[in-house]
Amino acid sequence: MHELVAFQTGQLVSFKKKLPTLQDPALRALYAEAIAALEHNLRDLLAFYPKAPAPHRDHEEIELPGAESAQLLGVLKTAVRNYAIAITETATPELRATFVKHLTAAIALHAKVFYFMLERGFYPSYNLDQLLATDVKNAHAALSL
Repeated sequence: MHELVAFQTGQLVSFKKKLPTLQDPALRALYAEAIAALEHNLRDLLAFYPKAPAPHRDHEEIELPGAESAQLLGVLKTAVRNYAIAITETATPELRATFVKHLTAAIALHAKVFYFMLERGFYPSYNLDQLLATDVKNAHAALSL
């Protein structure tokens, strides 16, 4: 659930920032529809957070993580998955070697972004209570933009 909320929150922020700059009415309508869909998804998922196992949940103020770094982490996770799949689907040795090189680079950059976020308290991955509280706070912030 965390992965879905964190990724969709980052995308929602990005789409809301981009929407005012779009000139094409059809593309603008697609962005508006995507924004509405993401808002709906987040509201649905947020309803499950109070049910998540967290016996000693701390409700103190938590600094909002950088939406851009969370979005970057999500994009890199997706790149790792996509390259791993592509490696298994190519029959060309040269292309496979290129995919492996790109996969290795994506993994390394993912690690850098993860540690950047961890060191700054943007991604408390080892503290479930704080991670879930941060998800809720970030999703509410994105919904209120």
